[in-house]
Amino acid sequence: MPTGPRVRQGVTLGLVFGAVLFAGAASGAWGEPIGSPRAPSSSDGARGADLSGADLSPQEARELVGASGDRWAAYLSPQQYRDFTGGRYPGIGLSLDRAADGPTEVAEVLPGSPAARAGITAGEKLVSVDGVPADRLPVTEVVSRLRGGPAGSAVAVGVQGGDGPVRELSLTRAELAAREVESDRPRPGVARIAVHAFTEGVADQVRAAAAGARGVVLDLRGNSGGLVEEAVGVASAFLDGGPVASYQAHGERRELTAAPGGDTAVPLVVLVDGGTMSAAELLAGALQDRSRAVLVGGRTFGKGTVQQPSRLADGSVVELTVGRYQTPAGRSPDGTGVQPDVPAPAGDDDGTDALALRVLEGLSPTGAP
Repeated sequence: MPTGPRVRQGVTLGLVFGAVLFAGAASGAWGEPIGSPRAPSSSDGARGADLSGADLSPQEARELVGASGDRWAAYLSPQQYRDFTGGRYPGIGLSLDRAADGPTEVAEVLPGSPAARAGITAGEKLVSVDGVPADRLPVTEVVSRLRGGPAGSAVAVGVQGGDGPVRELSLTRAELAAREVESDRPRPGVARIAVHAFTEGVADQVRAAAAGARGVVLDLRGNSGGLVEEAVGVASAFLDGGPVASYQAHGERRELTAAPGGDTAVPLVVLVDGGTMSAAELLAGALQDRSRAVLVGGRTFGKGTVQQPSRLADGSVVELTVGRYQTPAGRSPDGTGVQPDVPAPAGDDDGTDALALRVLEGLSPTGAP
């Protein structure tokens, strides 16, 4: 069931919201620190430029990204871009969390990953990456250093459990398969669907997981963003056409619109938190503004910028910020995030899950989905 355009290598590149973090965080490779991003600088002339077809060397492209003043800019090799959008990536299998002004902590370890084999466990602190204190690095730099190189390359990390000694580990990156959509049925008739990032095919997977359900909990907690076409495709599963978001790019206002024919009747609750970013915020804000879902959880990250990928002559990709998006009601989440309709205490996932089910029950005409 096609839900929208796909990224086609050599033909067209879709918008990527949160690509830098998405690239490192796909399927729990690394999570997103909680906080509000600063707006990218607009002082550099390269920011937002269309570089398609430019004959730049990888070194020149990296230097352009570094000098752009754009926090969300990124350089991706041809293989990296295929991995990021297609759901495979080299990594060590860590999901990270950082509360405001707090330490960088391991939230989850992917079973069978290099991190798991090294004995890293959830709750430990990530102290350093390649000898640099993790807490002193901006979000994108932590991701860049961990994500770093291809499968087979090494990254040094320092981890600490409680007040114990710091363990210095050298981990070899492996190619990991993304698990972007996971679903279960916590109650008869209720589909709980967790979407970790928006890679190719995610919208179709969400539609399949929601089929036949009498109530849906869409879990976007920790979702780092990704392909906007897939986020719009998920919105299309629950909307019958109409606006999803808009954004300004190169002086032109552009609209993102849901496809007609979505299920507008099934009760829907969306879970959000401080790790809900970019395209995930776009989706949550659209469903909230359209009065299609009740948002439960915490304030989202607050990244409302749009990155436009430009393919260079050698097939690599440079992503530069081209504008900020707005929800259907004209809100920009950039720097402020999206506020939930029903707040839930931070750090209590089980309690938030139970609250979501109670809210869903209240949305059902019969009181029991």
